[in-house]
Amino acid sequence: MSDPQPTAPAATARGRRQLLEGVVVSDKMAKTVVVQVERLVKDPRYGKYLKRSTRFMAHDEKGECKVGDRVLIVEDRPRSTRKRWALRSVISRAVRL
Repeated sequence: MSDPQPTAPAATARGRRQLLEGVVVSDKMAKTVVVQVERLVKDPRYGKYLKRSTRFMAHDEKGECKVGDRVLIVEDRPRSTRKRWALRSVISRAVRL
């Protein structure tokens, strides 16, 4: 008989959580920011790359994000009807005047 496989840590047992990078476009809600994520999609006929964007509601517990910040968000448990992402970190701050 072979040795039993080591058990995975609890974080990896749930599966790998998706990470996305985007820009904060709204911070008007309490503990919630709206993050716009852009991706490039190749047109099937002409081969041209097109920009497509998606907006995600993300949980910001400390309220540290402002509009224009580049952030990293991670998949999370459902916190409300539309909020299923959480703020992982702020990559860069927006220029504030």
